Amino acid sequence: MKTIKTVLSLIIIVFFTSCEDVIDVDLKTETPKLVIDASIDWVKNTTGNEQKIKLSTTTGYYDETFPTVSGANVIVTNSTGMIFNFIENSDTGEYICSDFQPVIGETYTLTIALNGETYTATEKMISVPNIENNINQDNSGGIAGDEIGITAYFQDNSTQENYYLSSFKPNNSPFPEYQLDDDNFFQGNLIPIYYSNEDLSSGNIVNIRVYGISKKYFDYFNKLIIASGNDGSPFQSTPTAVRGNIINQTNFDNFAFGYFRLCEVDVRDYTLQ
Repeated sequence: MKTIKTVLSLIIIVFFTSCEDVIDVDLKTETPKLVIDASIDWVKNTTGNEQKIKLSTTTGYYDETFPTVSGANVIVTNSTGMIFNFIENSDTGEYICSDFQPVIGETYTLTIALNGETYTATEKMISVPNIENNINQDNSGGIAGDEIGITAYFQDNSTQENYYLSSFKPNNSPFPEYQLDDDNFFQGNLIPIYYSNEDLSSGNIVNIRVYGISKKYFDYFNKLIIASGNDGSPFQSTPTAVRGNIINQTNFDNFAFGYFRLCEVDVRDYTLQ
């Protein structure tokens, strides 16, 4: 028995030692696809005139940067035919509009002309309720009860079906965390949104944002969460290409990734006690 244990120990040592070697896998790289980040967000109590659309392309698995796309003609029009031009900022792939006019319930159409092809998408500007002032803090949050958690609330509109995207970003984190909600069980009532993190501590400031979104964008973002494996399910999903509402009118098969959305946004900062 002692000999067997010794042999097994040697095998394990050799196995883990061999795992230290870096293995480069020669992955097949597909033809780059256009990626359109066209999120028009109107923060409450602002004019919403400054908006930005970013163009880039997909890239190889091992590449750390996404190539930007220059030279596109980017416009957004409303239902009356008013045109809002998005002008590129110095070959950065960022297209800026300084005179956009956001209107709740208005329908807008995005048009991008690039390399002889035209991409379009149409969406409505969706309203959002205010985040309530009574944000609750729980110092025994999380599954194990060892995290600081906060619960914010907003009042659902009882006259319609509503869909929401919420984000929480502590000042000590580079990226926000997102969650989706609808009013299926909260029609006309206060909707709670909860966030906890083991890295939170007293004095941290958490930026809370709630976006009013369409049903189509709700479904799209939910597919992104499932495809990324961050839906909390124990069963990993097969990676797939999630397509948004942007259509290549010239060559349907040469589709672009991304989504054209228009949201009213409410923002609150909460300082942890």
